[in-house]
Amino acid sequence: MAIMSSNRLQARMQKILLPAGIRINGSGPWDISVHNEDFYPRVLRQGSVGLGESYMDGWWDCRELDQFFFKIFTAGLDRRAALSWSAISLFLKSIVLNPQTKSRSTKVAKEHYDLGNELFHVMLDRRMVYTCGRWKQATDLNEAQEAKLDFVCQKLELKPGMKVLDIGCGWGGFAKFAAENYGVRVVGITLSPQQLEFARMRCAGLPVDLRLADYRDLHDSFDCVVSLGMFEHVGYKNYGTFFDVVRRILHDRGKLFLATIGSNCYVRTTDPWIERYIFPNSCLPSISQIGAAIGEHFVVEEWQNWASDYDRTLMAWFHNFEANWDAIKGNYTERFHRMWKFYLLASAGSFRSHHLSVWQILLSPVVHSKEIASSVPRTEN
Repeated sequence: MAIMSSNRLQARMQKILLPAGIRINGSGPWDISVHNEDFYPRVLRQGSVGLGESYMDGWWDCRELDQFFFKIFTAGLDRRAALSWSAISLFLKSIVLNPQTKSRSTKVAKEHYDLGNELFHVMLDRRMVYTCGRWKQATDLNEAQEAKLDFVCQKLELKPGMKVLDIGCGWGGFAKFAAENYGVRVVGITLSPQQLEFARMRCAGLPVDLRLADYRDLHDSFDCVVSLGMFEHVGYKNYGTFFDVVRRILHDRGKLFLATIGSNCYVRTTDPWIERYIFPNSCLPSISQIGAAIGEHFVVEEWQNWASDYDRTLMAWFHNFEANWDAIKGNYTERFHRMWKFYLLASAGSFRSHHLSVWQILLSPVVHSKEIASSVPRTEN
């Protein structure tokens, strides 16, 4: 009876995967090999959490997980899956609570960005930039990330002596690059103590002021503001607050460069597995949500989608991580190893299929009539 039940569940799972061209125990690099028959009820009942956790536990494998997820997202199988209790409870939590308040916003720093500087050092480029690179003319990850940083600086039209704010400064990659190559003064903020310690060491001797702070506590004035890969942690209830703060501290003729992963539809939560294991309290914005949040504060000067570049960036991170795993595995478990592989390769597949976007947005502040009047010098009669 148990064997018959297992066979029925396998057949049900195969029927679900067939539109994506994925076979169970098939020979294709995107096919899955199932090692534990409990995989089927676990995934059918728990959705993405069951899929991710069963991979972490070694219940199934796939030679090319990025291709597996590319096919899943291209076929839209994620949209056809039944809602799990994890997804429902996460949605209700996002409605009732504000998961990204100042007190709750530090959770992602503790659980993700403080996993260990050594991990990110071996995975990322030499500047430790944890966002999408620009591969247009680059031949490797180091070149792609330098090209990205230079692209941002040029779009902001940075000049020596300018004061620039980096919201979510990470390990100081942008701050160091902008200070060294464009002669600007940079204030960077992060919620990760480990990032802050490392960034301060790397930026020593430069006109760079790095702080452990929340964006809502800022009161300085800046010529330009940049935020690379931080907006995903702001939360839909706080989008308006984010742009209110930036407009208040940004000079009238300044610019905001915002780089963020984007959702193709309006959402209030992230994927339940991502929420539990990778980025707690994260939320991907949609075009309509950003448009509504900027309100009368900003106008869009430029909006690009670098999804293909992020696919390539993630694959480079994955290859670095795998090549250096033996050097760092003493600090982590094999379950973590499989979790991190799942995260990087599922993400690559999501961008390759354009299930997710990664936007590079240049914004200019709107100057209202009262502000214009107050900025015009008065003449004496």
